[in-house]
Amino acid sequence: MTRPSLFTKEARTVNYVSGPLIFVRDVKGVSYGEIVRIILTNGEERTGQVLDISKDLAVVQVYEGTSGIDNMNTRVRFTGEPPMIKVSIDMLGRVFNGVGKPRDGGPEIIEEASLDINGMPINPSARDKPADFIQTGMSTVDGLNTLVRGQKLPIFSGAGLPANKLAAQIARQARVLGEDEKFAVVFVAMGITYKEASFFMKDFERTGALERVVFFMNLADDPTIERIATPRCALTVAEFLAYTHNLHVLVILTDMINYCEALREISTAREEVPGRRGYPGYMYTDLASIYERAGRIKGIAGSITQIPILTMPDDDITHPVPDLTGYITEGQIVLSRDLFRRGADPPIDALPCLSRLMNLGIGPGKTREDHRNVADQLYASYAYGRDLRKLVAIVGEEALTELDKKYLKFADDFERHFITQGDENRSITRTLDLGWELLSALPEEELKRIKREYIKKYHPAYRKE
Repeated sequence: MTRPSLFTKEARTVNYVSGPLIFVRDVKGVSYGEIVRIILTNGEERTGQVLDISKDLAVVQVYEGTSGIDNMNTRVRFTGEPPMIKVSIDMLGRVFNGVGKPRDGGPEIIEEASLDINGMPINPSARDKPADFIQTGMSTVDGLNTLVRGQKLPIFSGAGLPANKLAAQIARQARVLGEDEKFAVVFVAMGITYKEASFFMKDFERTGALERVVFFMNLADDPTIERIATPRCALTVAEFLAYTHNLHVLVILTDMINYCEALREISTAREEVPGRRGYPGYMYTDLASIYERAGRIKGIAGSITQIPILTMPDDDITHPVPDLTGYITEGQIVLSRDLFRRGADPPIDALPCLSRLMNLGIGPGKTREDHRNVADQLYASYAYGRDLRKLVAIVGEEALTELDKKYLKFADDFERHFITQGDENRSITRTLDLGWELLSALPEEELKRIKREYIKKYHPAYRKE
């Protein structure tokens, strides 16, 4: 609750400065998380937030950095207010910095409301289960690891893999089926370089996708503290668009590893006891406070769906960040370095991918009746073909049966035509039909995971008749 300005407290006792933090002594009645105004000797004002309180010492993180702050004449004003962001439907089509200030040279937003960036807790009994299909236009996602409205489905990438290209493509292609459905994207880029920022801006402007995108951009040389607030500011805007304006909002967060590095840097500056690989012990809780802001609420038409993207250090899926992310979210999309080297675009490895909520968003009236069967058959056939590649490396292709050779060819064709699609935007119908075309290369009796009635209806051999 906001404390009246009458109770605003001011201190001149900056004890010392450490990285992005200042330590203020002799303060009373200060609350955790409240906003702080720091007035420098030259009159410049910066914004901070209370991170920790112990006895008479308050730890304040400064969003704009601590350069120029001295511990003699700097004044610190405790406002008693939580961190807020101004929100409006007019934010669509605009570019902002990490804390919601315009970065595109446009005017300030005329606010409809000013909201706490930490959001409001959702009563678990008020949550509605995810149950509707979101079409990303990517066959490997839509066909085999379907994204469901209200889900959180992360993308695990590696250094040098085209995760940014995939993120931009999903942002411009994603939509919900049905003409009456209103859809928006909140795109959150954390710790990116100027080159990456330029790529995203040009892509969104070239394709016209920017009109329905709220773009939060935190660059690599922006303050670390701002990076901590960026996803929370963006999710607050997403909640406003979803629950006030009834939009279906897709939130893309890239790159979560940069967010966690910022979290570790702040933890080190606070001299906290480190956890695994130096990350703070509360990182699981911190990540959950971001990821769990996805979902649907009963009685409200809007929804929030999340696609966090993170770069796994050394391609290690057991690294703390992807490891904890996997526990909190409902599946994962994994990019493969091997497929990337062989020219797959996007290099999504179907075998370790998973969407735990897929069954809730597919089937009659949502995608197509044969979707589950086709996905199971494609997965099983591709997995068998991949296993045969290992066998060929040992015994040679001559030792394979004719059927094995067909499976081997199926695996190659699957990577070449189903996984690889470049900039093509495929409908779910086109994805499933393509799956049938690939499966038609196998003997009909091998399609053991597909109901006979679907084979008669959708198999290319019967369609020609």
